[in-house]
Amino acid sequence: MRDWRNKHNYTILGLLLGLLFSMISTITAQQTAEPTYNSPYSILGLGDLVDQPFAANAGMAGLSAAYHDAYHINSLNPASLGWLRTTAFETAIFGRYAQLNAGEQSDGVWSGNLNYIALGFPLRNPINEALDRIIPDFGAGMMFVLIPYSTASYDIETSRVLNSESGLTTREAFQGTGGTYRLNWGTGIRYKTFSAGVNLGYLFGRINNTRQAFLTDAGVYYFDDFADDINVNGLIWNVGLNYDVVFKAVDNKGELKPTGKRLAFGLYGNSNSGFSTKSDRLYRRVYSILDAQTLPLSERSDTLVNDIGVDEKGTLPASFTFGVHYEDQNKLIIGAEYSSSLWSNYTNEAKPDALNDSYRISGGIEWTPDYLSYNNYFERIRYRLGAFYQTDPRSFNGEQLTKVGATLGLGFPLVLPRQQTSFINLAVEAGQFGLEEAINENYIKFTLGFTLNDNSWFFKRKYE
Repeated sequence: MRDWRNKHNYTILGLLLGLLFSMISTITAQQTAEPTYNSPYSILGLGDLVDQPFAANAGMAGLSAAYHDAYHINSLNPASLGWLRTTAFETAIFGRYAQLNAGEQSDGVWSGNLNYIALGFPLRNPINEALDRIIPDFGAGMMFVLIPYSTASYDIETSRVLNSESGLTTREAFQGTGGTYRLNWGTGIRYKTFSAGVNLGYLFGRINNTRQAFLTDAGVYYFDDFADDINVNGLIWNVGLNYDVVFKAVDNKGELKPTGKRLAFGLYGNSNSGFSTKSDRLYRRVYSILDAQTLPLSERSDTLVNDIGVDEKGTLPASFTFGVHYEDQNKLIIGAEYSSSLWSNYTNEAKPDALNDSYRISGGIEWTPDYLSYNNYFERIRYRLGAFYQTDPRSFNGEQLTKVGATLGLGFPLVLPRQQTSFINLAVEAGQFGLEEAINENYIKFTLGFTLNDNSWFFKRKYE
């Protein structure tokens, strides 16, 4: 049995290292010169902010402030780690289809990738507690997470005729690739129904932006080529709190006992945090004299800017999220939350953009018909629904972008050897993002997550 357990743990460790290598390869591949998909608004700020909730939370519109579960990692509120009762390895993949609309033009865009990898574990093992015949009031947990923070991938081209008589025309092309990632360590402690925690993370990544401008005027051709490669590095953090009000009732012995129902409150947030950038800039201008067949007769190229390793600074905004859940243990969860981020405080000397404060309102529900059912697997599935509305930090023509959507989720329990329960979590999100009078998109996103639970990693063996 011990040999099987060791082989099982080595298999999990090998899988974790393989997924970590795969994600590092993905990070490297995203620094290519060509965008892999087209998201026009990612030209602003650090790009499109990536949804941070894991697959189980994503099915409930990303509820995270008051959410804590014995089997799943909640990486956003570190206070939830105090409730973790088993070692959890989590990873997910996603696929997204968006229909981009701009006036009478439309285009379909597919994207997808490995979403995150995470490992969380309790610092007190419930198996050891059972052997010691104790039920402690104290709990603690820890986690490590690697997840994208933002992505930039756009390919935009505009053209217009400035003077039809002289043939003066201009065309501009914008391209962007890359993104940033969050490597995070978190820990949380619990005493009875109160818990607190802290996340410490390292933000890193590279964003490549190019702008090309073409101008043709009576046989003279002008070409501007501006390229910015920005490396981002910084420390980020947040703190979180959880508190549960446990409902009790008098049992047949006249003693107050928990009913399994509770009201959970959660809060997490952070103040402004700084980051640094190191940029390479190459700006060129080319002049060409064209003949009647628009072939160059002469050409001259000037380098306007050629800077290597320019050190600059930036600021990420303060934010907070507050939520409340009503839970009937192993049966029902109903929750709502509100979050706000002060993106008007955002600065980036390497790529200045003015952003706006944003907020998000969301609500969700999880229902399990009968988690102990032996003859009907569908009654053991966790069914999830949610909806949200949020404003985006970015604006277009003075109007702030918005996003609205609905979610559906399913949590499929899997009983592995030694009767340890793990999960496959599926989440589907459908919504609309952007502005009706500019570029907007209707999208649908699928997230498939895997949660592998195993207590034997940190099992303290006893010998008689």
